[in-house]
Formats: sequence, structure tokens, C-alpha cells
Amino acid sequence: METTRRGFLARGVRTAAAATPLLAVPAAAGAEPAPAETVFKVYPVGRVEKEEGGPARIRILDAYKDALLGLDQWSHVHVFWWFDKNDVPAKRRILRVRPRGNRENPETGVFACRSPMRPNLIALTVCKIVSVEGPVVTVDAIDAFDGTPVIDLKPFTPPDAPVRDIRVPDWARGGEKGSGPPAPKPPSADARDR
Repeated sequence: METTRRGFLARGVRTAAAATPLLAVPAAAGAEPAPAETVFKVYPVGRVEKEEGGPARIRILDAYKDALLGLDQWSHVHVFWWFDKNDVPAKRRILRVRPRGNRENPETGVFACRSPMRPNLIALTVCKIVSVEGPVVTVDAIDAFDGTPVIDLKPFTPPDAPVRDIRVPDWARGGEKGSGPPAPKPPSADARDR
């Protein structure tokens, strides 16, 4: 039987409908309402486990452990997690911040930085996979707290990373107006052609 992406997604939606949602997210306060007050339900698939000085682990819930099949063949994984420590209405309404908490950085919209203050508290970290054993994915590091809900994992594929025409603001690369790491350097023409 051939499986289409649409059929696969429809089966996943039916399966997830029986699970308990992490959070039902209504339209943002003060925002124009979506048609019929659309609500999305997000379900945790696991939790972050971290110990001081130890490796970071993503422990997948038993209901989802079969979804890990084949992940061990990848070197890196996108980990989508929930900023649960910021899950209060007042913080969801913050739309402008000074990135990285640095008052020297310019006021910036949350869609133009990686602030944990967001209308929808979805975070993303690309992690190097150390091992996949049973329901546990061990990663080199993750910038989430111990106990943080994980909402999805997706393998990192090379086309996910742009290789040229990368642009970042001064504050993000450590320019005069801010602090931070240097901007990523695009690979040489030889590396792009490989």
C-alpha cells in the first residue's frame, strides 16, 4: 500500500487527537482573531533531561518512541521545544525586546531575534546526536532547562542550512552596536559545489 504524505499526516492527527495537549493556544490577545478563533493543540513528545556537567538527553514518551526509528543514522537533529517557563499571557504579549538582554542592542521585534518572549513559545535548537538508545536521544548540548517539554524532533539535512547570501544584523555578529558571535561565514565556492 502506497503511503502519501497527506495520508501519513492525517493518520498522525487522528492518533494525536487521543493524547492530552501540552497547551491549547487561542488567538493572541489584542491580535486580529483568526477565522472562527482557530486553536492549535500542541502535544509534548518528550522532555529534556539535564544534569550539571553531564550530557543532555531527550527522553521520548513511550507513546512516541517508535518515531525514533532511523534517527540514529543522522548526525544532527532539530529539537523543537516549548518555552514553558515563559508561558504566561503577559510575556506572550511582549513583541519587542533588546536581544540577549543587552541594553546596548537596538529594540528588535521578537520575530527578528531568538528571544524566549514570543506569542507562541516554540523554540528550536540544532543538536549533535551522540546516541539513540531506546526512548532516549543523547545530544551534545541543548539550550533548554531540565524538564522542558519537547514538542518535535526532525533530522537536520544539509539543505536546511543556507550556504550563501547569509545576512545578520550588527548586534548578532558582535558589531559596534551589540555583542555576540561573529556572523557565519559562507563556505567557499569549492565547498558549495561539492
